[in-house]
Amino acid sequence: MKIFLKNKELENNLLFLQNIINLYFEDSFILIGEGDNQLYFDIESAHEVSVTAHLILEGGTYKASARRNSADKKQMKQAIAETLVTVLTAHTGIIQSWGTLTGIRPTKLYHRYFRQGLSHEAISDRLKTDYLISQEKLDLMQEIVHIQNVAIPDLYDLRREVSIYIGIPFCPTKCAYCTFPAYSILVHKNDVPEFLVGLLHEIAVTGKWLKDHDIKVTTIYFGGGTPTSITPKDLKMLLEQCYASFDMTAVREVTVEAGRPDTIDEETLRVLNDFNIDRISINPQSFTDETLKAIGRHHSVQETIDKFKLARTFNMNNINMDLIIGLPNENRQHVQHSLEETQKLRPESLTVHTLSFKRASEMTRNKEKYPVAQRDEIMHMMDMTRRFAAQEGYKPYYLYRQKNILGNLENIGYSIEQEYSLYNILIMEEMQTILGIGCGASSKFIHPKTGKIENYLNPKDPKSYNKSYEHYTEEKINKLNEIFKVED
Repeated sequence: MKIFLKNKELENNLLFLQNIINLYFEDSFILIGEGDNQLYFDIESAHEVSVTAHLILEGGTYKASARRNSADKKQMKQAIAETLVTVLTAHTGIIQSWGTLTGIRPTKLYHRYFRQGLSHEAISDRLKTDYLISQEKLDLMQEIVHIQNVAIPDLYDLRREVSIYIGIPFCPTKCAYCTFPAYSILVHKNDVPEFLVGLLHEIAVTGKWLKDHDIKVTTIYFGGGTPTSITPKDLKMLLEQCYASFDMTAVREVTVEAGRPDTIDEETLRVLNDFNIDRISINPQSFTDETLKAIGRHHSVQETIDKFKLARTFNMNNINMDLIIGLPNENRQHVQHSLEETQKLRPESLTVHTLSFKRASEMTRNKEKYPVAQRDEIMHMMDMTRRFAAQEGYKPYYLYRQKNILGNLENIGYSIEQEYSLYNILIMEEMQTILGIGCGASSKFIHPKTGKIENYLNPKDPKSYNKSYEHYTEEKINKLNEIFKVED
């Protein structure tokens, strides 16, 4: 479906408007011009902004107005978004519980006002006015922000520390929904030794700089890919370098993703034991074998269960499990079964993702092969997971959203008390610099005084990384010198 926008002066805002329209119509396009489906905004701005949206769509005519008490660009954009959501809701009957909010970190907004000393009621009023967020989501945000401040009491005072993300870009196979750097370990096995040379160099140089300048490390997170795809011998070498390079006395948490059960064995678990690491992820995504085959995961449900139990015998006392809502051909019966199996295993934390059609994924390129449930069914399945979490004593402690996420919903991390992932909180709320080390790893530099954020991305494929790791390491050291104002 094509929607034509008369306002040529809003041409630079087409992507912003398109993102809102896509919440209601998946396959739609907004174009400058005139046509059967017409959108027009009357905009008046002096000391304040007044916006009226006019929509003629599929034979219906709709109108909505909004005002803001400032004429700056941000306020104008909010008013335009409010009127557009209002007329589209009138046409479709679809209510957006996140209102006009399209950002991926809703709780970051809540933190901003909470740090200013505003009450929950005052924050709610402001976010309802500015973004039309529902009370249900506002209460969820309040609970999460409260838990985050309990989990990390000095959450707002960690900008002069950093956390470390170590990216291992290998997996047994690449899942159909995935866009992370993940290369088949079977195909790229010979790339691992050279990749580790670069990775060990990055760790050693970065660790030395941090020690030399007395910058503490709060958390370390091994992700990817699947870090446990590499051999236990290589994993041990990697961990030895980390523990030699970083000052581990201040590190509060070390996590190793072992998300693919087919990468977990006794030897790997012994390596983790040797370094007193007991926080890992074992991610079923679904407890239906047919679904696992359809999305390209080459392990069975039984293997997930068996490897989870094996991990427990090796004292893995803080295990996270991921479930994805909206996987192809799944309905509420499948979700109920997954929740029942999760209940039997009782992981310390559970992350519930809503399926997102990421632009570069196999699933997005071939949507016809991966039929998913309708919006109402997705909403119901997500509600099932919320009720399950509450009944089982799991508390929501972080959330984030993605573009093209089914039902315009969210991903929520749940945990029993005291087992919250500190790294997940820190990266989602952007409270400190995260140094990305390894292939495809993204660094997020946050200036301690201003809070200004700069991103820096390592090459995504191993060969490019192997050729340039020294350059990328040097660039990040330069950036550390800049943000922490270090003089030679």
